[in-house]
Amino acid sequence: MNLFTTPGKFGVRPPVTKPNPEFLQELTEEGFRELVSNHYELLKESDIAHLFPVNDEKEFADAKKHAADFMIQICGGPRHFEASRGAPRMVGRHEPFAITESARLRWLECYAMLLPGLSNKVSNENIQSFWDYLNVFSQWMVNTQGFTAKQ
Repeated sequence: MNLFTTPGKFGVRPPVTKPNPEFLQELTEEGFRELVSNHYELLKESDIAHLFPVNDEKEFADAKKHAADFMIQICGGPRHFEASRGAPRMVGRHEPFAITESARLRWLECYAMLLPGLSNKVSNENIQSFWDYLNVFSQWMVNTQGFTAKQ
């Protein structure tokens, strides 16, 4: 598996290919929720923690749930996100937060730390498919020029 990060270009939103649905099938919904929770725990200790509600346990738990719901839906699972939050419109949802290229890279780095550990449950091909999605999807979220994360 190659967890290479493609440098983003501010204002460019490349075409996104959804992950192979087999990623979710192999990981399971419960495993996906654990992955997202672990990702958020890494983010909580990172230099981009200010982008997440880390000081409010309920809001932080809700953010984990919403993120897992979204990712599960993207991977072809139940439409939990849409049922609870409406249409994803992730660019708009992230607009209030100053997301720079370096914040994007840190977000991806936290996933890159976790994904290799899934290889006992998920094929490398499907992990790669999920990574490739994250790599491009995350470029869409960058909404602030500059390379350093803003607080």
